[in-house]
Amino acid sequence: MTIVLIEILVVCLLFLANGVFAMSEMAVVSSRKSRLKQLVAEGRSGAGAALRLAEDPNRFLPTVQLGISLIGLLAGALSGATLATALAGELRDWPALAPYAEAVSVGLVVILLTLLSVVLGELASKRIALAAPEKIASLLAPRMEALSRLAQPVVQALGAATDGLLHLCRIPPAPAAGVSEEEVRLLLLEGRESGVFHREKPRMVDSVLSFDRRPAREIMTPQAKLVGVNLTDTQETLWHKIVVAGHSRYPVFDGDRTHIAGVISVKSIYANLAAGAPVRVADLMTPPLYVRPDEPVLDVLNQFKRTGVHLAVVREADGAASGLVTLVDVLEALVGDIPSLEERLRPEARQRADGSWLVDGSYDLEKFAGQLGVALSSSSAGPGLTLAAFVGENLPGHPREGDSFVRAGHRLEIIDMDRTSVDKILIVREPDPAS
Repeated sequence: MTIVLIEILVVCLLFLANGVFAMSEMAVVSSRKSRLKQLVAEGRSGAGAALRLAEDPNRFLPTVQLGISLIGLLAGALSGATLATALAGELRDWPALAPYAEAVSVGLVVILLTLLSVVLGELASKRIALAAPEKIASLLAPRMEALSRLAQPVVQALGAATDGLLHLCRIPPAPAAGVSEEEVRLLLLEGRESGVFHREKPRMVDSVLSFDRRPAREIMTPQAKLVGVNLTDTQETLWHKIVVAGHSRYPVFDGDRTHIAGVISVKSIYANLAAGAPVRVADLMTPPLYVRPDEPVLDVLNQFKRTGVHLAVVREADGAASGLVTLVDVLEALVGDIPSLEERLRPEARQRADGSWLVDGSYDLEKFAGQLGVALSSSSAGPGLTLAAFVGENLPGHPREGDSFVRAGHRLEIIDMDRTSVDKILIVREPDPAS
């Protein structure tokens, strides 16, 4: 019986050794190289060996696999030769089990060894390694590195035999593993769901990754929507277009809209006026930067950086202009739409999830009544009446925050004032008294 206990102890020790091999493998493979480099800089013992193994895992992974295989063979041989035989002798003392003693003993030993191998030799050790991979890798890597040097001749012989077998089977070697764009996207999405990354980061990174494939035609302002000037425009015509459009630069059309001869900036016009010189479009325009419709946005950005010109004409193969690309267009392709100051100041009405409306006081009353689907009548005649004016008409005194009244089955409440002006109004449907 003493020999059996000793053999059980040896088997347990073998599985512990198996766990150490599995733990070291999982720790090194799971360790972040950036974190290991940081530990090396901090002078952490064993971090250098862990970094060497992480950067070249083929140095020790065959050694780990060799050790695990040898331990499995030893454990199986020892348990099959002695433990199953000893257990069978004990089972023969039971009359009901005597005819099946050998089969039952082998089955019990296999089940026990499987549990020990999976739990002690694999699962528990790997979970410990995943809990602190860099720390455990730094602890075990020097020993694994020394063991891999001792086993190097055997590992090289096994590697040569494996390569020979694959060559005979005409199986090509596996290409070097790399990180694909899809893997980067999935990692970012997982990081966003776990709260590591801001919700906007995956979308921005996705835009950056598609930069080299996205053509200029996808982000350009089409030729039909361009606001430009003509070579023959007078100073009065020029100023009228500038005041109406409000841009800082304009394409210069030569004859028709498909021929853009150059670009003129409002700054250069102001400079001429300040100097008392006449404003002639042909004298002030600068040569445009031309790009192809299928040119990647990343190449367009590189041209902006190289030339310092931040506006490009998208020109077809026949020389006709099909649109314009600006630096703002490139930026919006990365971060999404960037509203102008005029768009941000434009009054808006937003319906919230609960069905209520949050409306700017300067919003048009007639337009909002159409959106709401009710009639909001006012004593003031004429179009363009604002919601703030309508609220002021229906309150007994000067408007204040918290003031409210009911019209057409809806309660209108002032929730924000800009000094003496009504800024924000909350509109909520009043409950039906009958219900």
